[in-house]
Amino acid sequence: MNVTLQNPRIDRPGQAHLGYVDCDVHPMVKSGADFDPFLSARWIEHRKTIGARPRQGLSRATAYPRMSPGVGQRMDAWPKDGGLPGSDLKLMQEQLLDLFDVSHGLLAPLVGGHSAERNVHYAAAMATAVNEWQLATFVDPEPRLKGAVQITIENEAAAIAEIEKRAGDRRFVQVNIAPRSIEPLGRHRYRKILAACAAAGLPISLHLGGTSGHPSTGGGWPSYYHEEHPSYVQSMQTLVISLICEGTFDDIPNLDVVLVEGGFAWWPSLAWRMDKHWKRLQAEANLKRAPSEYLRERFWVTTQPIEEPPVASDMLGLIEQIGPDRIMFSTDYPHWDQDDPRYAFKVKLPDDWARMIYRDNAKALYRLS
Repeated sequence: MNVTLQNPRIDRPGQAHLGYVDCDVHPMVKSGADFDPFLSARWIEHRKTIGARPRQGLSRATAYPRMSPGVGQRMDAWPKDGGLPGSDLKLMQEQLLDLFDVSHGLLAPLVGGHSAERNVHYAAAMATAVNEWQLATFVDPEPRLKGAVQITIENEAAAIAEIEKRAGDRRFVQVNIAPRSIEPLGRHRYRKILAACAAAGLPISLHLGGTSGHPSTGGGWPSYYHEEHPSYVQSMQTLVISLICEGTFDDIPNLDVVLVEGGFAWWPSLAWRMDKHWKRLQAEANLKRAPSEYLRERFWVTTQPIEEPPVASDMLGLIEQIGPDRIMFSTDYPHWDQDDPRYAFKVKLPDDWARMIYRDNAKALYRLS
């Protein structure tokens, strides 16, 4: 009988100390009141009395247990003086930026509720507040951190205004859009927002999650978190298919898309499947090029979580098929499944690939000095 063993967890100093760029760092508030300095009196009162009305099917539980306080966080990331993991800048500096020699950390706020809010006017106010809070609490005190512009995609006028307001402010390097919108992101109802991102020179970051009100899997609401977690990649594939097949990149050829925390082992097979059907259905989709060409030129993925094949060396073949210039390192700090850059890959990457994945790809895409 043959038994395949995973490679042991070995520090690889040759791939450390590159001045990592971390493309997925989660800041957190101590409480909802942290946003009040950036809200008008009307919306402060709304927050306190009416509160959020999220689009989700689970009325008494959060849709993503890994995000729940006490469940989805590193135990050592809880600040000693109170607050939630990710809310203490000093601890973030110690546990992430300084420890791993992170030259730039890209913030991915999963706070404020604006992406899932039914009241789109309140959602727009909260998105602006989250943007100002990022600057005041993290980005301005720590220049290694870069913000992500938060918008509510179901309020087109407010979303475009927020994007244009932040354009040229190099404290922000991308626009964060929840991947589970009411309709697939390639629909024309969202085209003006995506065009505004491209015009501002800001890639869009599609971070796993969001609550559209639709079930989180194609077959309905799952019973177990063990079902929920593997199904996350479905939303990433849906985004790729929708954006490409609905002609987004023919209309907006300079739009850059980053898929965050959705894995990447599915990339080659999806490219093959889209191209196969495009040859038979291209008259319907009316694309100018094969789908895989748009995927290869306009999309990037982040590493965490990395699918780990039983034979560790198979990872090299997978990366080669995707292209090492399309993959960017991320830790997902401070969540329980955070990746340590010293152990993220179970196989040693070629030195030129390591430089691209851990640092150079992100520096080029986000124009980081």
